[in-house]
Amino acid sequence: MSNKEGILGVLGGMGPQATNTFYQRIIDRTQAESDQEHLRVLIWSDAKIPDRTAGILGGREEEVFQHLLADAKLLEKAGCTHLAIPCNTSHFFADRIQAELSIPLIHMPRETVKAIRAAGKKTVGILATDGTIRTGIYQKELEQAGLTAVTPPEDIQKTVMSIIYDEIKRGETGSREKFAGIDAFLREAGCDCAILGCTELSVYRTLHGLPPYYIDAMEVLAEQAILRCGKQLRNI
Repeated sequence: MSNKEGILGVLGGMGPQATNTFYQRIIDRTQAESDQEHLRVLIWSDAKIPDRTAGILGGREEEVFQHLLADAKLLEKAGCTHLAIPCNTSHFFADRIQAELSIPLIHMPRETVKAIRAAGKKTVGILATDGTIRTGIYQKELEQAGLTAVTPPEDIQKTVMSIIYDEIKRGETGSREKFAGIDAFLREAGCDCAILGCTELSVYRTLHGLPPYYIDAMEVLAEQAILRCGKQLRNI
C-alpha cells in the first residue's frame, strides 16, 4: 500500500441511514478490483449528537459544536488523515472544527458549489434543513462563487422538512408526491439545477432516483474523499 493513500475518517450518525448511504457511495465510486484496493475508512456513527437544526436555531450551538469537535478529534487521534462529515447542517461549524484539527476536513458545501460552478450553472435551488437554510451555509458559498441562490418559500420549505424529518429520518422512503411539488417550484423559479443539501435527501435520491438536475452534495463529498485519499474514481 502506497504511503500516499490516506485513511478516511467519517463523522456520522446524522442520521445513521445517511452515514450508511455515504459509505456505500464510497464503495461504489472507488476504482477497486479487490478488498485491498479499497479505502481504509474509520466510521464513527455517533447518533447521540444533538440535532443540528434544533441546536443552531434554539440557542444550543456550543453544545453541538463541542460534541462534533470531540468526535472529530477522536478520529484524528485514531490515525485518520482526512475527515468527512456527511451532514450538511453541521458544516455551520466546519471552519471552527477545522481550526482545531491538524488534518483536513473536506468541506461538503464548498466542494459542491465548486462542482456546480465548474458545470456552468448559474441559478441554484437549495433543498436543505431549516438550519442550513437560515444560517446561509450554501447561500454564502454560492454568492462567493458568483452564482444566484434560490431558497424555497415557507410552504415548500415545510414540505422539504417533512420529507427529511417525518419520513426519511423515521425509516420511511419519502413521498414522491411531495417531492413533485418541490420540483415544480424549482423549475418555475428558473433554477438550472438544485442542491440536495441534506443527506436525508441523498437517501431519497438513492431510493427513488433523480435526474442530473439535482446535484447531490453527498456524492460530491464521496468523490472528493476518494480522490484526496489517493484513489481513482469508478464511473457508474
